[in-house]
Amino acid sequence: MREKPSSMSSQNMAPTDCMKPSDLSAEKKGIKPSVDDVNQWEQSLDKLLAHKYGKAAFRIFLKSEFCEENIEFWTTCENYKTLTSQKDLVSKANTIYEEFIKSEAPKEINLDFNTKNAIEQSLNAPTATTFQAAQKKIYSLMENNSYPRFINSDLYKELCAVASGKSKLIKY
Repeated sequence: MREKPSSMSSQNMAPTDCMKPSDLSAEKKGIKPSVDDVNQWEQSLDKLLAHKYGKAAFRIFLKSEFCEENIEFWTTCENYKTLTSQKDLVSKANTIYEEFIKSEAPKEINLDFNTKNAIEQSLNAPTATTFQAAQKKIYSLMENNSYPRFINSDLYKELCAVASGKSKLIKY
């Protein structure tokens, strides 16, 4: 993926969606993942994404690989699925489309024509499942490509060292 400018400031995102490496420092407000936490992240992408700091660390890693739009899209879809009002669904669906789906979107994700087309067709009357197929494709992409690289990355090794007390700071 090519590098894209971010259109959202960190103040507009949930803290767990936009942490900087310094936010994972063991010295910052005593925050550090436990050994059990970090070990669980190695078991599956689901366990990694279910943990506040695991998700933040994975996002930092994806940013280093110029593909953080994948985790941002996945997280946005998780939030989108919780909407109940049709007005909110329409508004958020169009925002997601403009930000991630349409050609040349600021954070365009890699989707096939049929998936993009199905989303475009549903924008007039979106449902909570409008982005489900796209979200599954992006999850699969992360699970099969980015996640294994993350588990073998220096960042993950540093997180393990911090969690086990062998290091106090993540140098990523």
